[in-house]
Amino acid sequence: MRILPVAQQWEGGPLALRAVEGKSLGMSHRFHPSILREYDIRGVVGDTLGEADGYALGRSFATMVRQSGGQRVVVGYDGRLSSPVLEAALVDGLTASGIDVVRVGLGPTPMLYYAEASAPDVQGGVQVTGSHNPGDHNGFKIVLAGLPVHGAAIRRLGDIAAEGDWCRGLGRIERRDVLEAYVERLLEGLAGVDPDHLGRLRIGWDAGNGAAGPVMERLTARLPGEHHLLFSEVDGRFPNHHPDPTVEANLADLQALVAAKNLDFGVAFDGDADRIGVVDAPGRPIWGDELLAIFAQDVLSRHPGATVIADVKARQAVYDRIAALGGNPVMAPSGHSLIKTVMKETGALLGGETSAHVFFADDWYGFDDALYAAVRLIATCVRFETSIAALRDLLPPSVATPEQRFAVPEERKFAAVDEVRARLEADGCDIVAIDGVRVKTADGWWLLRASNTQAALTARAESATQEGLARLVAQIDRQLGLCGLSRPD
Repeated sequence: MRILPVAQQWEGGPLALRAVEGKSLGMSHRFHPSILREYDIRGVVGDTLGEADGYALGRSFATMVRQSGGQRVVVGYDGRLSSPVLEAALVDGLTASGIDVVRVGLGPTPMLYYAEASAPDVQGGVQVTGSHNPGDHNGFKIVLAGLPVHGAAIRRLGDIAAEGDWCRGLGRIERRDVLEAYVERLLEGLAGVDPDHLGRLRIGWDAGNGAAGPVMERLTARLPGEHHLLFSEVDGRFPNHHPDPTVEANLADLQALVAAKNLDFGVAFDGDADRIGVVDAPGRPIWGDELLAIFAQDVLSRHPGATVIADVKARQAVYDRIAALGGNPVMAPSGHSLIKTVMKETGALLGGETSAHVFFADDWYGFDDALYAAVRLIATCVRFETSIAALRDLLPPSVATPEQRFAVPEERKFAAVDEVRARLEADGCDIVAIDGVRVKTADGWWLLRASNTQAALTARAESATQEGLARLVAQIDRQLGLCGLSRPD
């Protein structure tokens, strides 16, 4: 198993800047430092994020696109109450710096990615989305030339805005409906699958009132079998439950549906549908890294020896399962942009995160798309003529905590991880430090890392026994205590 560091995309890479005519110094803008994250831009609306930020981002990204030789970008937005206003400000900024904009309207983030990847006349894209964060949060996910804008490139956007080093121009706007084409492309994930078996499946779907709803309705109307839908109406107040399928409490409605209707399994989506939740027939959640192992079995059966990327939070049992299937497992830092970058670098055909982003690059575009993952889950179930529950149970047995996320002040979270790493290195511990610290011991492993999207630390541990797991968790608590921090009970 190889371990890859965070990729640096800006200097010397495809985003390298060139001089462009029409650039001029003018008004400038400073983003709140907390919103320029590692792999997207995200803040609290009315506090750290507002219309001025959307406009300045548009000016800065337009400048970046023009300096890289592009002229047209696609823009979409999710169902949050603040998204239409931020989208309008973003478009104003893009056109004011001479970029033509293709507006695809309300939809999930992967629909925006699809619009960018499938249209030869666009060179980049921006989705206005708060993803799975609380309802008063929002932000932007950005792609340029098919690659995620993250890390140093996001910081460069901040520098361009602070300097007011914006291009000028008068961009044009067009509206383009891509929903039907996107649904049609999703259905291609079932090519070659036995239609009779498909027709026997009974599946539950939960959009959580997020942006997946309209696509989910169109998709399931075209699918064979029996489909039961929950909360497909887009409502940025999220009146039924918060759209984060990595929190088991948010799966309760889906679990109840699967049980009441005796369904084969259920799927759920986060607010912008780039993360998937799965519940099997007995009602058990199948977490992101376990789901990756299921998909690895499918991909590796058709592409022997392929590279599969998993993040630093994934269970060792998942890496072991990928290797046992004949695949090449690679550990990478967490973060949807980072996983996509590592996949490009390694030629991986599949990638996944414990946070339930799944990336297919065999018959798809390599970006994270929970709706496509749902289609591929259906295809996998049919191809192996078995249940999702049975596929999950093929994982080597182990005991693990879920990913435990707990609040730590923004200015403290990275420093605390640095302190822990320094102590562990001084003690000669066996660690991987590509993203936080992953510590290997005789009992298994534990991880402590800083979230790149929230003011929080995350922790996880895995062992062969409950007793070993308890000892690993005690090590995490000891290190946190030395930092003056603690996990909630």
